[in-house]
Amino acid sequence: MLLRDANPDAFGRGSHCYHPAKIHLAAELHVFEILKAGGWGMLPILVCSAIGLAIVLERFWTLRSSTVLPPGLGEQVRSWAHSQQLSPSHIQALRENSPLGELLAAALDVRHRSRAEIKERIEDTGRHVIHGLERYLNTLGTIALIGPLLGLLGTVFGLIRMFLAVMVSGVGDPMKMAGGIGEALVCTAAGLVVAIPAYVLHRHFRSRVRGYVVEMEKQAIALLDELSAPRSVPAEARATATPAAAPRVARATS
Repeated sequence: MLLRDANPDAFGRGSHCYHPAKIHLAAELHVFEILKAGGWGMLPILVCSAIGLAIVLERFWTLRSSTVLPPGLGEQVRSWAHSQQLSPSHIQALRENSPLGELLAAALDVRHRSRAEIKERIEDTGRHVIHGLERYLNTLGTIALIGPLLGLLGTVFGLIRMFLAVMVSGVGDPMKMAGGIGEALVCTAAGLVVAIPAYVLHRHFRSRVRGYVVEMEKQAIALLDELSAPRSVPAEARATATPAAAPRVARATS
């Protein structure tokens, strides 16, 4: 009954008022006004948000599993070591392949030394590899820490502005009081909006790096066992070479 008696032109005018483009423009202006209401305290928060976003995108791209731990790389390197198909070009290409490749190449560089020396080289290289995986994470953690503090600083300045306005014009001007309170609340909310995702992603990347480190340790130990395993000398080599001179000649000509 109500729909039958309604004026069709009224619906046309109403639909025109809620045009999607106008709604989008109004939303953009509303967000801009909110940011503007935060005052100068919003500037460091926006800078931190831009830096944090850049770090998050870079870390998501760099810490991909296929980039850090290429599938099948550990088994391939162990097969090289078992068949003695190792050359400087192979090791250099392995070092430039991935963080796991860099770790395994460090073990292959000293493969003719004792097990203890190979293990020490792996540990030394591992510290450098982990430092590269954790790149920029301290900065992201700092942003997560100072975001609420910057919001609190903006809140304090907003309250100071409000009380100064009350002291000058009294409580009869509610607009000035509302401006100070709005600036305080906007800065607090903006600081939390930046800090909470930064903290969550910082913990996520830390956890991902720890998982990668555990897997790289497994691959490094497997390669260390392969390099430390005793090698059987073929019967022809034992018959044609002296026991003392053959190993030295083999290492010199390799």
